[in-house]
Amino acid sequence: MSMNTKLLTLSDIDRLRSETPGVLEKLHFNNAGASLMPQKVLDAVVSHLQLEARIGGYEAADQAEEMLERVYDAFADLLFCSREEIAIVENATRAWDMAFYSMQFKAGDRILTAVAEYASNYIAFLQVQKNAGVQIDVIPNDEFGQIDVNALQQSIDDKVKLIAITHVPTNGGLVNPAVEVGKVAKSAQIPYLLDACQSVGQMTIDVDEIGCDMLSGTGRKYLRGPRGTGFLYVRKNFIEKLEPPFLDLHAADWISRDQFIVRNDARRFENWEANYAGKIGLGVAVDYALQLGMPNIENRVLMLAGKLRDSLKKIERVVLRDQGQKKCGIVTFTVEGQSPVEIKKKLAQQDVNVSVSRLPSTRLDMEARNLEEVVRASVHYYNTEKEIERFCSQLEGVINSGV
Repeated sequence: MSMNTKLLTLSDIDRLRSETPGVLEKLHFNNAGASLMPQKVLDAVVSHLQLEARIGGYEAADQAEEMLERVYDAFADLLFCSREEIAIVENATRAWDMAFYSMQFKAGDRILTAVAEYASNYIAFLQVQKNAGVQIDVIPNDEFGQIDVNALQQSIDDKVKLIAITHVPTNGGLVNPAVEVGKVAKSAQIPYLLDACQSVGQMTIDVDEIGCDMLSGTGRKYLRGPRGTGFLYVRKNFIEKLEPPFLDLHAADWISRDQFIVRNDARRFENWEANYAGKIGLGVAVDYALQLGMPNIENRVLMLAGKLRDSLKKIERVVLRDQGQKKCGIVTFTVEGQSPVEIKKKLAQQDVNVSVSRLPSTRLDMEARNLEEVVRASVHYYNTEKEIERFCSQLEGVINSGV
């Protein structure tokens, strides 16, 4: 499927909002947490659950085989890869874990990562440090607050076993320079794992351009899919180098009493039982994004986020906290004298959704910036400029009421 290059007009946005039931109830600026599903995605999930209830789970899966297989082609189109390089799993963390724990680490191996690495990933680093004796090296930030590519280059030696970074951190609007990191990794022939949980769905992701060997992501965020869905990309010529941390009869074939063979595509990272309704809904969500065209989605998200940042700058006592040369649809801020949790609570009482990013989620970055919490407002293409005006007006009211 080719990317649609039609620009998103106001009538397009009206149509997209009419296909998004949630916009009638909430001003939803929590798309980096979980986006509002389009009606098509909701219908696909509910329809399959109803089919399971009517004819049985196995029989429903047989009947929906074409839609279940479509998700692999949809991701191949989205990420510019082949369907054999895609695994569908239950969430982004499991996708990342299946890649990371397939690596065979030994004492003295080095893992290079970034200051803004996500907690779940860093906990995994700490576990293999404890159990295998690996060394974790955090590459410092550059002047813009993103991973310093020159420092990364200078950190390379023959003990580096993996470069693993988060593309878009959970606690800010920066976009780490994934392509430049990929060039370093490729030149040194070091495996490269990219956590794209916050980036896939809001910007064009080309795995060949990035140069990553593994990439993980979720369905519920910017792809607008159902919760409990995730995916893993593994480069074809890298798949055979990874043995998943656990296998079942889906990931491998039991060929004799004492032998098994692991399958040769990325589905070796899946397991037999799955959320079939969610998987179908995920495929529909990816196709929905493809039909709109990722360049169009990215342009609109950047436009809305830019307007939101500009508007927030005008509000007294609001301090923007985003870093990076390149920014995205996530906008973070604090309010002098008021806690992010209280801001979120008061906005929720007015049907406005935001989230709060806390220190334990990105400890290294938050500690370096002396931050405990930030308000995270994340926009998507179905949001509007009027919603930005409303958001800022209601935020001002919340701030003034707390004086």
